Amino acid sequence: MLNVLIGALIALTTTLAHAGTIETDAGEVRVDPMITGLDTPWAVDFLPGGAFLVTERDGDLLYVANGKAAKVDGVPKVRASGQGGLLDVMVPRDFATSREVFLTYSKPQGGGAGTALASGRLNAAGTALTNVRTLFEATDGGGAGRHFGSRVIEARDGTLLISVGDRGQSALAQDLGAYNGKIVRINRDGSVPSDNPFIGVPGALPEIWSLGHRNPQGLGADPQGRAWTSEHGARGGDEVNLIRKGQNYGWPIISYGKHYSGKRIGEGTSKPGLEQPQHYWDPSIAPSGLMVYSGRLRPEWRGDIFVGALKFDYISRLDGAPLREVEQIKGAETERVRDIVEAPDGSIWFISVGQGAIYRLSPAG
Repeated sequence: MLNVLIGALIALTTTLAHAGTIETDAGEVRVDPMITGLDTPWAVDFLPGGAFLVTERDGDLLYVANGKAAKVDGVPKVRASGQGGLLDVMVPRDFATSREVFLTYSKPQGGGAGTALASGRLNAAGTALTNVRTLFEATDGGGAGRHFGSRVIEARDGTLLISVGDRGQSALAQDLGAYNGKIVRINRDGSVPSDNPFIGVPGALPEIWSLGHRNPQGLGADPQGRAWTSEHGARGGDEVNLIRKGQNYGWPIISYGKHYSGKRIGEGTSKPGLEQPQHYWDPSIAPSGLMVYSGRLRPEWRGDIFVGALKFDYISRLDGAPLREVEQIKGAETERVRDIVEAPDGSIWFISVGQGAIYRLSPAG
């Protein structure tokens, strides 16, 4: 691990000067590498003063400040297998006073693992998390190494929304007694908000906010405070969904995709009482990471949704009503885009798994 960190430091100090450009519909944008030499990076978020945190799926959390990267101690133990490991990182709005950081990960459970959320307090040096505790755990996650989700965002009211994949057990996405294939909502202390939609429903888990999801690897909020997901379909049928309280998004009853065998999924593409996606892709792009842009540096993009494509190596920009993909932002740097976020200054940062790097997009010139 020490060699990896040293490699990351060397790359950081030697490549920052070598910015590239990508041509977009809004003009040329500059592409700056912010850190390279990463090992399967999954998520990035920002700290006050210019530092940032990066997760690597094998279990490392990195603190990057002033051109230097360091491993953070105290991270929960993860089961790094298949798609599981250390996944999302989220810095809440009150970090300057709370010092709290939130992490999603695949928590070991006997012979398997379940999607979990933990919080901890980052010390002033950025070297360790303290008071680490599990706030949520999708129990009985099973032994499959796929479809963990897993993102966390802070809602406008201070609650937390967490995406949980179906773990390859698609029928459970419709079961209110299982966390598989759900968006869950909890308070920051792990308790259940009193206005969650399924409280009091016999057999229902009270944390559930919405159901019928397959593998939501993107979760973001728009300026109105609404939550959006990007979700992996099967063969075709990747979706962008607008998440509403208590709604059912259909998986696996309806889908615009097919089974990998070519057979139809469920009952077709629509059914009364089940939500339609705001947009779907066919063929699949393997979407991961979703951000709704403020327009701070690019007013033309205000309110647009950006989604990373793992399969076709581009950033999808979506706009309009109905929502549609209006542009594919693509360059050598957009190789397997895992996460995409807006920085405090309005620049757009994305993770390229293929490059083992984080890049920053900003106006050229």
